[in-house]
Amino acid sequence: MKTILITGCSSGFGLDTARYFLERGWKVIATMRTPREDVLPRSEHLRVIPLDVTQPQSIHALVEAAGPIDVLVNNAGVGLMGVFEGTSMETVRSTFETNTLGAMAVTHAFLPGFRQRKAGHIVNVSSGTTFKPLPLLAVYTASKAALNAFTESLALELQPLNVRVSLVIPGRSPETPFAQNAQSRGVTVPEAYAGFVRSIFEQRTAHASGPVTRSLDVAEAIWRAVNDPSAPLRLPAGADAVEMAGTRT
Repeated sequence: MKTILITGCSSGFGLDTARYFLERGWKVIATMRTPREDVLPRSEHLRVIPLDVTQPQSIHALVEAAGPIDVLVNNAGVGLMGVFEGTSMETVRSTFETNTLGAMAVTHAFLPGFRQRKAGHIVNVSSGTTFKPLPLLAVYTASKAALNAFTESLALELQPLNVRVSLVIPGRSPETPFAQNAQSRGVTVPEAYAGFVRSIFEQRTAHASGPVTRSLDVAEAIWRAVNDPSAPLRLPAGADAVEMAGTRT
């Protein structure tokens, strides 16, 4: 029986991916900053372990507690929406600490085990915002674009070691708390941008009925990445992500 470790399992994509793999007979290590075992079904194949991807000591404790794993899914992330000028550099750095450096740090910690066994799979969860430029998402998109570049280069380095690397790219998912959290991280709107920001939100409201991504789409894409050797490195997840990937120039 194989073991998958998934970061950011308290809600959204990570939570549903943990459920998906549990239902299909995998051992699942679900990590959360504040562990809650009640959000997942009880199972002898489930372990819930605390993890803050921005804290080295927390990552070290996770590696010790987890033991050997077959798949690592770097899903933990934070959203951020707002004009760049109204975003403090502290907030910029904290976004990169979680979305980019956090994924890199967790990967770095598990690589020795994968290398020694000459087997393993790393799946990084990115964002459809990287398919095209979007206003109010400069910092968030930059953090995910950096994750994309890291993933694609890492795949080349690990290929000789028989360690696979995948990039799952979800679109907009209204059913998750992501958008709400992205707007509550202390970004201010300078007066000069007020009209522009208002128009952007009006446009998004007007087009809210378009294709979206479900958490299940992401779980299915991760499942395919892990179980289909012919799957491409980049896998869009969700109808809107697939659409954006197809029109990407």
